[in-house]
Amino acid sequence: MLLVIVLASPPVLAAGAHAWLDRDAMQLGETVTLNVEVEGDAGGEPDFTPLGGDFGLLGTQSSKQFSLVNGRSTTKNLWAIGLEPKRTGTFTIPSIKVGALETQPLRLVVAAAPAGALGRPGDEVFVEASAEPAAPWVQQQVRLVVKLYYAVDLTEGALGEPVADGIVVQKLGRDRPYGATVGGRRYNVLERHYALIPERSGTQVIPPIAFRGSVLDRSDPTGFFRRGRAVSAQSEAISLDVQPKPADWGTAPWLPAASLALSDESTLPDRIAVGEPVTRTLRIRAQGLGYEQLPELMFEAPAGAELYPDKTETQTRDDGTWLFGERTRKFAVVPSRPGTLVLPELRVDWWDTAQQRRVSAILPAHAIEVTGAAATVATAAAPAATSTIQWPDADAGAEARRWRVAALAFAALWLVTLVAWWHWRRPRVAPAGGMRPPSEPPGRASFMRACAIGDLVTAGQGLLAWARSERAEVRNLGEVAQRLADVDQCAVLADLERARYAGADSQGLATRLATGFRGGFRWKPDAVVAKSAPALPPLYPEP
Repeated sequence: MLLVIVLASPPVLAAGAHAWLDRDAMQLGETVTLNVEVEGDAGGEPDFTPLGGDFGLLGTQSSKQFSLVNGRSTTKNLWAIGLEPKRTGTFTIPSIKVGALETQPLRLVVAAAPAGALGRPGDEVFVEASAEPAAPWVQQQVRLVVKLYYAVDLTEGALGEPVADGIVVQKLGRDRPYGATVGGRRYNVLERHYALIPERSGTQVIPPIAFRGSVLDRSDPTGFFRRGRAVSAQSEAISLDVQPKPADWGTAPWLPAASLALSDESTLPDRIAVGEPVTRTLRIRAQGLGYEQLPELMFEAPAGAELYPDKTETQTRDDGTWLFGERTRKFAVVPSRPGTLVLPELRVDWWDTAQQRRVSAILPAHAIEVTGAAATVATAAAPAATSTIQWPDADAGAEARRWRVAALAFAALWLVTLVAWWHWRRPRVAPAGGMRPPSEPPGRASFMRACAIGDLVTAGQGLLAWARSERAEVRNLGEVAQRLADVDQCAVLADLERARYAGADSQGLATRLATGFRGGFRWKPDAVVAKSAPALPPLYPEP
């Protein structure tokens, strides 16, 4: 019986280990695959740690194969690891331990990578790179195009990125796959676009852009578990002759662009009233520049007006070939006196890289007629200046002289009162340099600017802060309205609350707010407020 059992049991092969490389000679920058195979049970896995000194370890894959032929069983374990040499020379890959087994040492020769392109049209894989222009100005966008051509089945691959000291690199758009026939051979093509911004003048070199991958080798089904043999290619290095900005450019921001436009996106009126805000929306766009390279938009406050600049909005986009930088900023201009309000001209100098010349983008000045209370005063005063007074003769008597003196005194008092009223009604003008008088109430500037740009939320916040500077006890705009004596101010506050919380129409509300509160709050007397206070205590009293 024992003999029968022994004869019936299939024999198991004795364990053995051996290793091999997919090639024994390569160039620096390429990868090689080390395969380790064990027949039978080795009782462990390969230890690749000793290889870390000379090679970069790119990852391991493993498989197990079991076969039974004519009653004979065979077990094989296979491991494969990608190796990237760290330097040139002749390497001895030491024995790899697998449990109690060891593989034989292997020899690998690593040669220096060529200075130029590795791979050319007609090969299985090659890389092309081109840059335009070859002699850019400093900070001008250079358009770099990288194309990977491959006529084989790639199981994996990685195309390197352009890297150069002193050059900012930004990838544009998505990869573009297509087919092409080169030298009579059909290729798949992967095309990438980059924007290069040289930050200093002189000769700048972009090193070769390398590709590393694996090709499916159908004749070797076990080679790296059908990941195939390693392939690599690289482009030629690219040299740029970067020119400095012209010596006579001056101190203006240097803006080398394919195109640049300065515009006012708002519809400016021809006539407004004193205190009525007008919004000027400025935008600068440039092709070939990021928004970081564009100057900040700003202009001085016009005479007789307050200026409230908003926060700048910025963006940089691309169309797959060009960068498009943009800056947008709103300015609220509030006239403080009647007359002519002149929004000043804006000018931005830039360098046209297509025409190789200096160009100016100009936004012309715009004049607006400002009318208001002061214009009414001038109209009322005009008849007094042009009318003719019939003086009686000297011998008309003392009675006539007394009437003349009384009339003159009354006219003088009326003019003094009129001047004082106009002075009280006009808003304060910000002094040069953008600093406001210390006496301006907190929140007023924020309120006026928000009204000018139509931001009702910020306008409400600014108005409440302004009100609290005069009536510290108010907690919301509803309590502000309860303490106001002016019917129009109460009505516009009610409309603001309905617009914010009930979705009511807000058309023209910002202008009504600015006009209604430009001269300040018209409070009820404290005695009236105290008399109208509710008899019941608040439901949620403050601590």
